[in-house]
Amino acid sequence: MFGLGVPELVVIAGVAALVFGPKKLPEIGRGIGKTVKSFQQAAKEFESELKKEPDPAIDAPMEKPTSAAEEEKEVKVSATKESL
Repeated sequence: MFGLGVPELVVIAGVAALVFGPKKLPEIGRGIGKTVKSFQQAAKEFESELKKEPDPAIDAPMEKPTSAAEEEKEVKVSATKESL
């Protein structure tokens, strides 16, 4: 988990107990738990949206926009063909 081992987590928990006190730690733990749970739920929803079948209107082939230089080349080519 993020490259942290058991000794590091024990030190972090000890420092948190000293800073916040034993009465605040359960509240902080609940808040962190709710945050993690909502993040996991959002990640699952995002994943399910990605797995859905894509909307055919969105994936319809679109015509590639052409630049003015490409349009000029097309006009010259068609004018050359007409003159032949």
